[in-house]
Amino acid sequence: MNHHDPRTSGTHGGTAPADAPTERVSAPDLTRPGAAAERRVQRELGTTARADRFYRDQMSERLNDRMREFVARQEMFFLATADGDGVCDNSFRAGPPGFVQVLDDRTIAYPEYRGNGVMASLGNIRENPHIALLMIDFSRDRIGLHVNGQARLVSDEVMRVVQPDLPVDPVPGRRPQTWVEVTVDEAYIHCSKHIPRLVPPPRAVDAADGEQAWGTDDVKRKGGDYFGVAAERTEAAALPGLEAAPPDRESWRLEAERALARARRGTAGVAGSAGSGSTGGFRGWFA
Repeated sequence: MNHHDPRTSGTHGGTAPADAPTERVSAPDLTRPGAAAERRVQRELGTTARADRFYRDQMSERLNDRMREFVARQEMFFLATADGDGVCDNSFRAGPPGFVQVLDDRTIAYPEYRGNGVMASLGNIRENPHIALLMIDFSRDRIGLHVNGQARLVSDEVMRVVQPDLPVDPVPGRRPQTWVEVTVDEAYIHCSKHIPRLVPPPRAVDAADGEQAWGTDDVKRKGGDYFGVAAERTEAAALPGLEAAPPDRESWRLEAERALARARRGTAGVAGSAGSGSTGGFRGWFA
C-alpha cells in the first residue's frame, strides 16, 4: 500500500512542462486511506468498493496480538527500500526464529548481519526512511503480513542500552553490525490464495549453523558463481581485442566463425565415427 501523507499526495510537487499532457487531480479525501494516485487507479479499474472493504477490515496502524506473535516467530522476510530519487531495491533477510524483535505494538527492529558489504538497503534508509517488510509463512499457516513504516539505523551498542533484554546470539556470524528500527505506519494481511505450501526438510541437530555458514566469506559456501556472472565477464575479457574495449561487430564475427568451424569439425567427427561407438560431436557453440 505504502500510503503517503495526504498533504503531499497527488501532485508530488513541481510544475508539468507546457507541452506535457495534463491530468486533472482531485483534492485528496482526508477521510479515506490510500494515496491519491492509488485511489485514481481504483476508480479507473472499478475496484473502489473492494479497496474500501479491505481498508476497513484489514488495515491497522499498529500490530495487534496475533500480528506480534506472527512477527516474533518468523525466520525470514522480504525487504523493500528506495533511495532519495525513488530507485527501488528489494532484498531478503533471514535469521533464527525471533530475530525480528517486537519492541511494542508500533515498533519492531531487526539486526543487520555481516553480508556482501554493499549496504544497499542501509544506504537507501539513510536517504529515504520509508521501508516495507513482507513476512510470509510458507509452511504452517500459509499467510503473509505486510509491515510498512519509517526506519532508522541504530548501533548494536545503543540498541542494547535502550533494550537491555535483547538476546545475545552465540553464533559469531549472527552478531548484529547494526539494527534497523521500524516505526509501524500500517500493517495488513497478505492473503493465502496464491502462497504455495513449502515444507522445509528435516535438519541434523548440529548441522544447521554449519550448513548456513553464517558470516563466511568463502565464495563456494555462499553459493559460488551460481548465475555465472563472473564466468561471463572472465570469458568476455579473454576474447581477442576485448580487453580494453567493449565488443564490436568484427570481434563477434570472428568468434562466430571460430564457433562454426568447431561445430563443423564436431559434425565431421560424428560422421567419420558412425558405428564405432564414438561419443564425439558437437558439444555447444563455445565448448
